[in-house]
Formats: sequence, structure tokens, C-alpha cells
Amino acid sequence: MSEEAAQEQSGRKKYEFQRVIEDLKAYEGSGTQLVTIYVPDDRQISDVVAHVTQEHSEAANIKSKQTRTNVQDALTSIKDRLRYYSTYPPDNGIVLFSGAVDSGGGQTDMITRVLESPPQPVESFRYHCDSDFLTEPLEHMLEDQGLYGLIVLDRREANVGWLKGKRIQAVKSASSLVPGKQRKGGQSAQRFARLRLEAIDNFYQEVAGMANDLFVPKRHELDGILVGGPSPTKDEFLDGDYLHHEIQDAVIDKFDVSYTDESGLKDLVDRAQDALADAEVMKDKRQMDRFFKELHSGELATYGFDQTRTNLMMGSVETLLISEDLREDAVTYDCGACGNTDHELIDPRKDTPDHDCSECGTTIEATDDDREDAIEHLITIAEQRGTETKFISSDFEKGEQLHNAFGGIAGILRYNTGV
Repeated sequence: MSEEAAQEQSGRKKYEFQRVIEDLKAYEGSGTQLVTIYVPDDRQISDVVAHVTQEHSEAANIKSKQTRTNVQDALTSIKDRLRYYSTYPPDNGIVLFSGAVDSGGGQTDMITRVLESPPQPVESFRYHCDSDFLTEPLEHMLEDQGLYGLIVLDRREANVGWLKGKRIQAVKSASSLVPGKQRKGGQSAQRFARLRLEAIDNFYQEVAGMANDLFVPKRHELDGILVGGPSPTKDEFLDGDYLHHEIQDAVIDKFDVSYTDESGLKDLVDRAQDALADAEVMKDKRQMDRFFKELHSGELATYGFDQTRTNLMMGSVETLLISEDLREDAVTYDCGACGNTDHELIDPRKDTPDHDCSECGTTIEATDDDREDAIEHLITIAEQRGTETKFISSDFEKGEQLHNAFGGIAGILRYNTGV
């Protein structure tokens, strides 16, 4: 998969994941009857089924008949869903939600949702029963997107690993044969110094080899490289061009850290928090800078739902820009009078309005079935036309402008269409 395709897929998955979380957070139960189960990918399904069976048995002791029935029905539904899996869950695990949710007028509906292969691995098994579904761990996964390579080294040892979200994973380590500065034996000072420099160079090559082996295969997925260690070690290492050129170019910054064992990786991440935040925002800033440049030149920019959609349909959009804060619906309707199929952007918080056909003016009574998610609608067109999709944060001025001044939807064009 190309870097662009991976980023587009990641953006779509993030959006879809966020919508699931919002739906789950909107549900409420009467009493502690909404069940949430987090299952890591190394937990055997048979163990989970046994745990659910045990919880079902213990739920018989709940005093409220309604709550008891709802909890047991939720657990039965979860147990039925678990039968679709073999020995282990899919990669990154699964999260199951089930319970009787309020549907208004004192009525409830039983719903069951299964979220497979979330963006980050489920860390541990967790059973939760409350009046709300447990979504906080999923929300943290959204916040924790990112893949960074980590290198810490001094002249004695080095560790190389990953920062995946907020999870730090040490992968490779090495110890050096660099002698101390004190001359030993009968060696001359010059010979000792030369041998010491050779040992340092050999060690730097070994560390670079570990880093290259680990990072180069993932170079299209990497968000950056962080390097830590005492001065002048980290400076010598980076200035010596030991790393593969693509990995060297991905280095975000270097930091002074006191330790170079596995704890040094944690120290490196702690010291790099500002740089990590800036790196994420900088990606969005570069996209918006390009958009405004094209907008001011009057050549290759489009914005707004209708105009951007038209350009998407023509295949002229190179990059689709969508604000992360956009929460809108697109309405699709068919006019029985003239056969026109049209789209428009509406505020989902309002009651479903009627529509006047843009072709013949006939008033069409819209129903909820007419609603289609605008972002999904645009992304689908973008995928069909080979257009890259980028979700833009509102945590900086131009990102906020995309949402407030341009309706949260814009695009950078491949060529000027005059639309």
C-alpha cells in the first residue's frame, strides 16, 4: 500500500471509529444494565465465553427484575456474537456493547454492537456494567494515533523501539565495546585514541543498522523519528549520516536524556511531548497553507459542499480537506416529478425539512431515509476518483477557518475546472 493510500485509509477509519463512539455515548440505560467488554487479541474466546456465562449466573442475584432481565439478555446477546469467532479475536482485539437503551416514552430497545480491530490494540480484558457504555478507552485510542521510531544511545549502550500511540515498545538493544577514556596497558595515547574512535564508529554503525532494519520497512507509515542521548553522542550519531537517508529525513528532533536503557525510551517520549504535538499539527498546517495559496491565486482551490462535490464528481480534486469538527448530513432525494436526484448539506440537529427540487421546484417531503452522512458520501466519491482525503484539526487558526469560514469542506484541485 502506498503512503497516500495508507493515510487515506487511516483517515476514513478514524472518522468511522469516531462516529461509532459518538453513537455509543448517546445511549443511556435505566440503571446499571449496559454491558461493555474489552477483549485483547491474545485472550481465548472460550475464556471470554466462560466469563460471560459466570456473569450471567451472578446477574440472577440482581434485585430489580427489569435490570436483572436486561443484563442477562445483554450477556446472552454477547455470548451469541462470540460464537462467530474461533480461538482468538482478530488483530487488536474486539470490544462488545450490549444493553437495553432508552428509546423514549418509557420504552427500551435492545442493541448489540461489536467493534473489531480498533486502531490501537486492546490492552487488557475488561468487563463493565453501568448506565452508560464504557467508551473512554476507545476515545484514548483516537487521541493516541501515530507511529514514531525511538532511538536512545550513548557510547555504552543503545535502545531502539516504537511509540505507537502512547504505548512505548522497546524492540532492539546493543552494548558497545568502546573503551573508557583512560588509557590502559602499554598502548600509546595516539593508538588508544584511534582504536577508541574506531570502536565508537563501529557502535554507531551497529545502532544505525538496528534502526534501519526496524524503521525502513515501516517508513511510509512513520510519523517521525525521535533521537535521545547525552551530548555529544546523539549529535555525532546524527551528524555522521549513519542512518538510511529516508530515516534520517524523518528525524523530528533530538533530546537530552539521562538514560539509554528501556527507561530512556520513556524519558525520550516525555521530553518530546511538545514536538510530537507540533508534528501532528504541522501536517495539517502544510495542507491548509497549500489550500490558501491556491485560493489566493484563484486557480486550484474549491470549498463548500456543493462546489467541492461537483469537482469531486469531475475527478478534478487532488486532495479533499474535511474539518475534524464537521458533523453534518447530506440529504439525497429523488424528485418524482422530473426524476432529479439531488444533494444538499443540512444541520442534523434540526427536524428533517422538506426540499424544493433544484430542477423543477416541486416540494418533496423528506424522511429520515433520505439522510446520508455527508462525510461518508464525499469520501466514497473521493475513493472512486483516486482523491486523497485529509481530516484537518481545528486546533490552529487556518484549521479553524476551514470549519467556520468554508463550511468544513474544501479541496485542492488537479486542474482548474472553472467551477
